[in-house]
Amino acid sequence: MTISDSDFDGGILSAPHQSYMIKAFQEAEKAFEAGEVPVGAVIVKDHMIIGRGYNQVEQLQDPSAHAEMIAMSSAHEYLGEKYLTNCTVYVTLEPCPMCAGALVWSKAERLVFGALDDKAGACGSLFNLVQNNKLNHQIEVIHGILEADCSALLTEFFRKKRTDAN
Repeated sequence: MTISDSDFDGGILSAPHQSYMIKAFQEAEKAFEAGEVPVGAVIVKDHMIIGRGYNQVEQLQDPSAHAEMIAMSSAHEYLGEKYLTNCTVYVTLEPCPMCAGALVWSKAERLVFGALDDKAGACGSLFNLVQNNKLNHQIEVIHGILEADCSALLTEFFRKKRTDAN
């Protein structure tokens, strides 16, 4: 099932999602300040954040150091297990194929993201790994939570990067 923030009409169901997306956005701001593509993620279980992460690809010189991967590692360490059963993953940008695949293998229950990624999105934009019936697990997807803010931060980052390059 894929739904967007507009499906909630700003009602009571969207409030917790917005609250946790703000936390993910704060992680994305850390990435922005570090000169990384500003993507942030938090993982929630039983109304508690159990994992956080922001992009650190450049800092760590590791193409797998995406916000989702770092947040998942943190959550797995916290839980002491390999699955994210009954967890919701909040991320400011639609996950790429690597991150979407890791979310499926981790058996996350729900994915909530802000901005769509028309270039690398694997949760509905280019294709949809997290809801592929041929895989062993499917994830509920909610998109569009704080989409304008998440998109604006990315736009500002790439605008600044282009300006600095000239």
